[in-house]
Amino acid sequence: MNLKHFFFLLLLLGHAQLSAQKVWTLDECVAYAIEHNLQLNDFDLNTQSNKETYRQSVRNLLPIINGFADYSINFGRSINPEDNSFVNTEFFSNNYSLQSSFDLFQGFQKINSIKASKFLYKATKEESLQQKYLLAFRVMSAYYDIQFIEGLITISEEQVQISQTNYDLVKKQVDLGAMAGADLYEAESLLLADKLLLTQNENRLKAAKLTLLQAMNIEDQSDISIQPELISSGASEGLETMLSDSIFVAAKDFMPSIKAQGYRVKAAKKQLAATRGGLFPSIALQTGIGTGYFETIRDTLGVTIPFRDQIRDNTFRFVGASLNVPIFNGWTSRSRVKQQKIALDRAKNNAKITEQELYQIIQQLVQEHEALAAETAQTQKGMDSQRLAFSIAQKRYERGMINAIELGQAKTLFATAQNQNLQAQLRLRVNNSTLDFYRGLPIFNIN
Repeated sequence: MNLKHFFFLLLLLGHAQLSAQKVWTLDECVAYAIEHNLQLNDFDLNTQSNKETYRQSVRNLLPIINGFADYSINFGRSINPEDNSFVNTEFFSNNYSLQSSFDLFQGFQKINSIKASKFLYKATKEESLQQKYLLAFRVMSAYYDIQFIEGLITISEEQVQISQTNYDLVKKQVDLGAMAGADLYEAESLLLADKLLLTQNENRLKAAKLTLLQAMNIEDQSDISIQPELISSGASEGLETMLSDSIFVAAKDFMPSIKAQGYRVKAAKKQLAATRGGLFPSIALQTGIGTGYFETIRDTLGVTIPFRDQIRDNTFRFVGASLNVPIFNGWTSRSRVKQQKIALDRAKNNAKITEQELYQIIQQLVQEHEALAAETAQTQKGMDSQRLAFSIAQKRYERGMINAIELGQAKTLFATAQNQNLQAQLRLRVNNSTLDFYRGLPIFNIN
């Protein structure tokens, strides 16, 4: 290997080492997921579409201007445009016009449509933000699942180390003749069981990391390292004194799902007003200018007047107004009004359902918080008690006062107590973070 290849290999190894050393915090995982999630892109595109719809509804207030031009050849019997007489000759003609129309009154349909489309645009913006929050919670759940399983692996490794130490101790005693060979088999059985549990937890960790990678939409790697966060067994400060109603009041002020439904109710009201506008008469103003060229228009000598002169001389202008009064159209307009009333009632009902679901979620979280706080305290005491019981059993086993099966039972109870305490602490952590979010605290860095 030459020197150039050697340095190139060092660079590759260094790059791989730097990549492997990437440790993700929860905020980084959430930020990456929001930036790269394809479903969020679809919601953003929907928001852009509604934004353009709102802008176009404003532009609909502008006048309509159309240009017209034609070229035609007449054969056989035709009307002479000069004197409206009949001619039986072939001739061609050109016509040019520019026309404009402007709606003076349409029952305020356009104004109400503008307001409705604006509310719908705001609703889609809030719904897009709601999807970001939901994604952030999914990422947080996957993040803490990894931390929980990593804690289980740490406990399993400790159990394997204890079983390995006991196996080595029993093996020495069997070699010295102080213990029977059956004791060695029992110690080996406990060691193998602990190693199997460690392998199972390692496989669970791989699955949990894959879940987080998929939530973040990372496709070019199969492993991820997260930053361990400190776990506090205590409750959020001042949270015990808060009630579901007070948290719900705070959540209503900023929750995107609530705001989105509110905007949809307002949009439905404006759409109803715009539909009712179709029952009123409408007034429009028209104006235009035009000219034309005809081969049959000739001077006194019978020579066709030149194109430029005809364009100037044939110019005409007009200004007019039109009134459209709806009298009867098979009750179509009134049917649309009734349908829009139903749409408004449906929007109001959906808003109430959203508020009800939010209140029920907060109710469950508050109740769960009280239960988890008590469970965490109890599992902490149980873990301390099982640690002391296992320490005593270990000493009694080393003195030959109990067998390996009794020691294994004490060790299993200690490991179970550790698992229960770890799970209770992490569930309480997620519960606290979720309640803090509904209280309006900046849990996620999402704009």
